[in-house]
Amino acid sequence: MPNTAQQTFDYVVVGAGSAGCVLAHRLVLAGRSVCLLEAGPKDDSPFVHMPATFVKVIGTERTWLYASEPQAHAAGRVMHVPQGRTLGGGSSVNAMVYTRGTPADYDDWAAQGAPGWGWSDVLPAFRKAEGNQRLSGPLHGADGPLAVSDSRFRHPLSQAFVRAAQEVGIPYNDDFNGASQMGAGFYQSTTLEGRRASTAATYLAAVRGNPLLHIRTGAHVLKLLIEEGQARGVLWRDAQGGEHQALAKAEVLLSAGALASPKVLMLSGIGPGAHLQALGLPLVNHLPGVGENFQDHLEVGVYGRLRQPISLLGQDKGWKALRHGLQYSLFRQGLLSSTVVECGGFFDTSGSGRPDVQFHVLPTLVGDVGREPLDGHGITLNPCFLRPASRGTVRLRSTDPLAPIVFDPRSLSAPEDVQTLVRGVKLARRILRAPSLARLVSQELAPAAQEQVDDSLLEAHIRSHAKTVYHPAGTCKMGQDAMAVVDTQLRVRGVGRLRVCDASVMPTLNSANTNAPVVMIAERCAQFVLGQPG
Repeated sequence: MPNTAQQTFDYVVVGAGSAGCVLAHRLVLAGRSVCLLEAGPKDDSPFVHMPATFVKVIGTERTWLYASEPQAHAAGRVMHVPQGRTLGGGSSVNAMVYTRGTPADYDDWAAQGAPGWGWSDVLPAFRKAEGNQRLSGPLHGADGPLAVSDSRFRHPLSQAFVRAAQEVGIPYNDDFNGASQMGAGFYQSTTLEGRRASTAATYLAAVRGNPLLHIRTGAHVLKLLIEEGQARGVLWRDAQGGEHQALAKAEVLLSAGALASPKVLMLSGIGPGAHLQALGLPLVNHLPGVGENFQDHLEVGVYGRLRQPISLLGQDKGWKALRHGLQYSLFRQGLLSSTVVECGGFFDTSGSGRPDVQFHVLPTLVGDVGREPLDGHGITLNPCFLRPASRGTVRLRSTDPLAPIVFDPRSLSAPEDVQTLVRGVKLARRILRAPSLARLVSQELAPAAQEQVDDSLLEAHIRSHAKTVYHPAGTCKMGQDAMAVVDTQLRVRGVGRLRVCDASVMPTLNSANTNAPVVMIAERCAQFVLGQPG
């Protein structure tokens, strides 16, 4: 290609998110040269690093805002799924909750065709990554790059929720990544000394000065360069429109996330043959599973009106904002050190013996993209289903790499997803009326003020209000069946020198937040690439 600049590295990593930063760190420390490509800007906004201000980053240039097709089972709504678009990816814009899921999640992966990914296989990688400031022992790591700590700030509403949950018979849990996930409590988070500990601020920062690392921000990947069935590099475009080739002596590692990784594969001729041929794309490898098996956690708000104006509303205005900013600047403490989603829990609402619902509790009233929050001071209890049965798809809209994808999550299409959320909403409404919260909450705002309501009302509320928890996964699943995209070492089937390493490789979602598992996947991928045991 004339006028296209070329550079060669040992490895090219596409996406400097939660996984990409881990891969770059491990490969550079092993003496390999790495080109790390990131479409977004640097993570140099103060709102990224102050834990409480992550909501101010959503919707800016540091996030992608994916929009679905209208969802027939979610009141015809377009579902919006923001994703990280900066160094650190999701770990730079998320609520920092550090949870892994249950051992059964990973044993399920092994049983579904991913041997070597059971709990006993993945636990060492979790421990290797983790730098827990309070916990250690057989289930935790204390000296890994990823800092994990307790929140420096606990809002009175968060404390009241944890007490109220115990008042309805739910046990207190001091470690959701310990012997049992069940119960209510305070989340540990990827923070350190009052600052966000993203993979960019931890893994990537540790090797930023290494001459083997070459970071390119504002780098939009157009396609993979495939020759004779092997990935040779990546074609990318800079912010000024110039095109570049980043060539790999060894491998290309695709870590663009569960919505972008299948897009990049399909733009490169790897995916469902009929779909690619219909768009006029040359078919490199027919892999029907690319873009299939989409899964996400959905949550729905139960809202309560507060008796006193003690929520987060207005805390970012005037003298209050000045006081919080001063306290944070001087001591890294106070409200701005809060992760906002300070507490929650995991609950077995079906009687199966395994949690099927998680709560994210926010000390304010929250809305969604295109839906303003309810007025005034309040609290939001967000029950979320943990093991969705609905499955969706990602497809190309056109051959233009800058065009948005055709994204159909088929949200709430499986009746059991709705049934699980109904049970979760019922539990949230009970907790909202328990003494510790009832002292602070004057009434439930939605789904209904009255205590006794028909399930049909709760279902209608779910279909009209359910929203993403920002955990898209599964679109390049690992396995051995015909729909598997990667093998158990994350190598793309039928294409040499190419791996996928992000949440897209999950056969099924883990029963918790996804950031810690993605870091674990990347730790294992680095071991596979380097030929290390893992």
